[in-house]
Amino acid sequence: MTLLTKFFGAAATLALTSGAALADPAIIFDLGGKFDKSFNEAAFNGAQRWASETGGTFKELEMQSEAQREQALRRLAEAGANPVVMTGFAFGDVLNTVAPDFPDTKFAIIDMVVDQPNVKSVVFTEDQGSYLVGMMAAMASKSGTVGFVGGMDIPLIRRFACGYAQGVKAVNPDATIIANMTGTTPAAWNDPVKGAELAKAQKSQGADVIYAAAGGTGIGVLQAAADEGILSIGVDSNQNYLHPGKVLTSMLKRVDNAVYEAFTQGTELAAGVSVMDLKAGGVDYALDDNNKALVTAEMQAAVDAAKAKIIAGELAVHDYMSDETCPALTF
Repeated sequence: MTLLTKFFGAAATLALTSGAALADPAIIFDLGGKFDKSFNEAAFNGAQRWASETGGTFKELEMQSEAQREQALRRLAEAGANPVVMTGFAFGDVLNTVAPDFPDTKFAIIDMVVDQPNVKSVVFTEDQGSYLVGMMAAMASKSGTVGFVGGMDIPLIRRFACGYAQGVKAVNPDATIIANMTGTTPAAWNDPVKGAELAKAQKSQGADVIYAAAGGTGIGVLQAAADEGILSIGVDSNQNYLHPGKVLTSMLKRVDNAVYEAFTQGTELAAGVSVMDLKAGGVDYALDDNNKALVTAEMQAAVDAAKAKIIAGELAVHDYMSDETCPALTF
């Protein structure tokens, strides 16, 4: 039986499984909720996999507002959760403040580097995975115009867009890439209506494949693309199943593996930076029964060849976050 313990008001809930031990791990989901069918849900799936394999229990918390971050993190640490995993770059400053106050607690943060002796930082090469799906977009496009819808306009999301654009241009140097960001605040992660509007606008400009890297907002992009008769590309989780035969592929970001590994290491979680790249299986493209009819043998061969070259170091994808420039796209 699950007990829901509410604290610091009704806005956030901490789920504690009955009989949980003090050393249970914990996970805090960023804005958008754990069932966003994307980033947070991938993290939740990793925690669930750990629980089902070990019989263990974990604490979980869903963020409802920015103001809750520090108090939520402190409450979990005070409750004895160890390790505590956070999904999202926005926890960076808060964790940098809180971690020194709990030197015996291990923390893991996804998508941000926090230099503390009790913090594991996990980052991904989203540019590499996005390059692969960009190639697929260019090969599937009949119009020569493809789109990108990002969530919050931050360097991390520009990394997705830039990798995607490089993949598109590698296949079709003359391709047109339309890129839009949903907004400049965290609300941009959970606005499917705006996502749908942007997708329809891009379609009206000729885009016939649209890649969404926007959390819950992306659900609206995928829905609109399906309704409008064009293809979409999902992100983070495998979203091919949402609209079978209409989602070209999904750029997999194995946040589930990052959470699973942190929970598995438990109180022995090692501090430092872990880079989940293509070689490590941290990113990839999705191919399953839901999209196999859309992915030609030629497309798969080309993408797999590029994947092998990236892993071997023979093909370098420019990382927007290295210098905040993109050779294939102007923001």
